[in-house]
Amino acid sequence: MLTMPRMIGKTLAQSFFALLFFSFTAAQAAPPKAPPRGDQGDGPYERLILRGGTLVSGEGAPPLGPVDIVIENDRITRVVNVGYPGVPIKSEGRPKAQPGDQELDVSGKFILPGFVDMHGHIGGSAENIPAEYVFKLWLGHGITTIREPGSFNGFDWVQWHQERAEKNTIVAPRIVPYVGFGQGFEDPIFSADDARDWVRHIAKKGAAGIKFFGAPPRIMNAALDEANKQNLGTMMHHAQLNVMQTNVVDSARQGLTTMEHWYGLPEALFTDQTIQDYSPEYNYNNEQDRFGAAGELWEQAAEPGSEKWNEVRDELIELDFTINPTLTIYEASRDLMRERQAIWHEDYTLPQLWDFFEPSRYAHGSYWFDWTTDHEIAWKKNYQKWMTFLNDYKNNGGRVTTGSDSGYIYKIYGFGYVRELELLREAGFNALEVIQAATLNGAEALGLDQDIGSVIPGKKADLVIVDENPLRNFKVLYGTGHFQLSEDNKPMRTDGIKYTIKDGIVYDSQELLEDVRRLVAEAKAEANK
Repeated sequence: MLTMPRMIGKTLAQSFFALLFFSFTAAQAAPPKAPPRGDQGDGPYERLILRGGTLVSGEGAPPLGPVDIVIENDRITRVVNVGYPGVPIKSEGRPKAQPGDQELDVSGKFILPGFVDMHGHIGGSAENIPAEYVFKLWLGHGITTIREPGSFNGFDWVQWHQERAEKNTIVAPRIVPYVGFGQGFEDPIFSADDARDWVRHIAKKGAAGIKFFGAPPRIMNAALDEANKQNLGTMMHHAQLNVMQTNVVDSARQGLTTMEHWYGLPEALFTDQTIQDYSPEYNYNNEQDRFGAAGELWEQAAEPGSEKWNEVRDELIELDFTINPTLTIYEASRDLMRERQAIWHEDYTLPQLWDFFEPSRYAHGSYWFDWTTDHEIAWKKNYQKWMTFLNDYKNNGGRVTTGSDSGYIYKIYGFGYVRELELLREAGFNALEVIQAATLNGAEALGLDQDIGSVIPGKKADLVIVDENPLRNFKVLYGTGHFQLSEDNKPMRTDGIKYTIKDGIVYDSQELLEDVRRLVAEAKAEANK
C-alpha cells in the first residue's frame, strides 16, 4: 500500500501516464496565475431583466422570441414569451421592472446557454501561458464552463483558479478539475491497492475526476471502480501504448464514462486484426510517425452499418457512454496550411505559443517534419469515417459533447471551440443538435445539468448573447467575427459575441478580447526587444 508522503511534490515524468505523454509536462514553474477580477463584469444583480431577445434554449427546441428573461442574483427565475417577431412588443404580460432592477435591451439578439468545453487545458507550463489569456479567450467566445483534463500545471494551481472562479474573484469560466492518473506519485502505480489509494487521495483533495491514458487491466479496473465509489468522473485518451489491452469498449465495460478524441474506438471496430498495422520503422516517440499512422487508423475499422459497427455503437449507448471527439485539434493534419494561416493568429496568438506550435522533435503536436499531401488525404478519409460514426452515434441516442483541447497544433483557445461546432455541423449534426452538444450534453456528462446547460427557470444564469443568428452561421461566434460585404460594398467583419453572462455577471465579450489583444501585443514587444 502506498503512503501519502509518496504522493507529494514529484514531477509527472515519473508516473505511469506521463510515460505516455512525457512532453505534456516539464519540471518548470506553472504559468502565471490570473489577476483579480477588478471592475470587469457587471453584477450579479439582485434582479436583472433581459428584454426582447430570441432564445435558443439548448434543449433541442427551436428558437423562440421575443422573450424577457428575469435573473435574480445568479439564477434564472422566469422566461416569458412577450410577443411576435416583426411587430412591436406590447407592454401587457411583460415582467414589470421593480425599484433597483437592471434592464438590458437585447432585442434583435440571440440568447444561448453558456458553452461547455469538455477538454480545456489552462495553458502549459512549458509555454508559460498566462491564465488570464486563456480565461478571457474562453469567456470572450461564450465558454462559461470548462473541464480541465489532467491538471498538468499541478492540481494545486488549477484548484487555486477553480476556487476563485467559483467565487468570481477572477475573470474565468467555471472550472471542473480532473487529475491525470498517477499524478503526484513518486513511482508508477503497480497494484490495484496503489490505484485505489491514489483515487481516494485525489478525491479527498477535491478533484472532480480522473484522466486516464491507459494502464494494465487490473489497475484500470481498480481505479475505475474506486472512482465510481468516490463519485468521480472519468475520461480517457486511449493511448497507442496501451490500447491493445484496453480499447473503448473494454474501458466502458469497466466503468469509464467519457472517451477523448477517437483513439480506442477504431480498435474496438477491428474485424480482421487485433492490433493496428504499423510500419516496421514506426516509433511512438517520433511525433510524425505517431500522427501519420493515426491518420490511417479508421481505414482499418469496420464499415458503417456492418454488424461489428452496430454492435459497438449499441453497447456504448447502452452503457450511457459519452464521446468527446475534439475534432478540431487534429484538423491541421488534414489541412496544415489552413491552420497555420488562420486569421486570428496575428492578434490573438502569443509568440511563445506560436513557437510551441512550430515543427520540433521535442514538442508534443509539433510534428510537421515533412507533412505531405498523402498525409493530408489519409486524414481527410479518417475524418469522413470518424464523423460518420459520431453522427450515427448521436442519431441512435448516444451522447456527443464538445471539447477543443486548444493550446496545441495551431489551435487557439475559444477559436478552436467555435471550430468544433462547425466540424460537428460538417459531421451531419443539424445546428440545434450542435448547440445541444455544446451545452446540455456537456452539463449532463459532468453531472451539472440541474444547474447549467440550458436556459430554463432555476438554472444558473450562464448565457451567450449574439447580435446575429448562430444557427444560420456559427462563424458569427468567432472573436474575429464573420467576414462579409457591407451595404456600401466594403469588406467587413462583424463583432462576434456581444455579452457572455456567467453566474449572473455580465461580461462585455469585446472588452475581454481587447484585453487579449493587448496581452499578445505586449508579449510580442517584449520578445522583439
